[in-house]
Amino acid sequence: MSELVTGEAVALELRPARLPSRALAVLLDLVVAVAVYVAVTIAIVVSTASLDEAAQTALSIATFVLVLVGGPIAVETLSHGRSLGKVACGLRVVRDDGGPIRFRHALVRGLIGVIEILMTFGVVACIASFVSARGRRLGDVFAGTLVVRERIPVARTGFVPPPPPWLAGRFSGLDLSAVPDGLWLAVRQYLTRMQQLDPQVGWSMAERLASDLADRTGVPVPQGVPPAAYLAAVVHERQSREARRAFGSGSASSTPSAAEAAPAANAASVTETPSAAGAGSAAYGPPVVPPGAAVESSDGARPEQSHEVPAGDRPGTGFVPPA
Repeated sequence: MSELVTGEAVALELRPARLPSRALAVLLDLVVAVAVYVAVTIAIVVSTASLDEAAQTALSIATFVLVLVGGPIAVETLSHGRSLGKVACGLRVVRDDGGPIRFRHALVRGLIGVIEILMTFGVVACIASFVSARGRRLGDVFAGTLVVRERIPVARTGFVPPPPPWLAGRFSGLDLSAVPDGLWLAVRQYLTRMQQLDPQVGWSMAERLASDLADRTGVPVPQGVPPAAYLAAVVHERQSREARRAFGSGSASSTPSAAEAAPAANAASVTETPSAAGAGSAAYGPPVVPPGAAVESSDGARPEQSHEVPAGDRPGTGFVPPA
């Protein structure tokens, strides 16, 4: 990944093209250019058969310059850095600041390309691309350009498990503005891969991430809450806030959004099937019995469930909402 800074001081993360994709794009462009050159040469030879040898030689040189040199320059200028080979390979030529190239950039790249691609059969271009940190050939260095990838394969994002229902809405008062994007990315990557980690390693990573997240929010992790469950609940709270900002707060006041309705639906399903609560809690650490969950007796009879629990019977968490 290459970070480019525009004239407005905006950092752009672009993915430079690798040598194999660039070589394939150049090969496709050369095949098309040579085919056009051969067709034009045959047409000129047929039409100028009555001319002397000097005139035919001059026309041959002019055809070579116009088709094999001027053609790629015109195509890159008109298409803003997207030749036929680059379009097929998903590449594009841009300036060092990330903007589209102009005629002078395409002219410098084309003239130097005659030497490092046509006359040396691409040897100089390959060596320069290997030496350059961003895979640039000499034409790119002198023109101030870079070949980047336009089509980036989309990676499959892992599933972030939802928090336990008894933690839904517990962190609605947290100030998440000081949490950097890098920490959010680390927390999300941990939540998507925590089932693949060793239990002890996963627990220590969750404690470290929860401590960093608590330091950024200014509120300690509530007592009795597994660190992984705390991370999932805070991430869910952030996603809920983003959903409310995206869809507006006017409709959210009258009708609950999908992000707000999901915790309620999960809580209802857990109230009906207590075994699901134990399975969900096991994903984050030691099983924790949520408040108000029904416990079956030894004879199999289920006592009547209560959806509301008095405040005095709820377990203390040590969580203090910010002022």
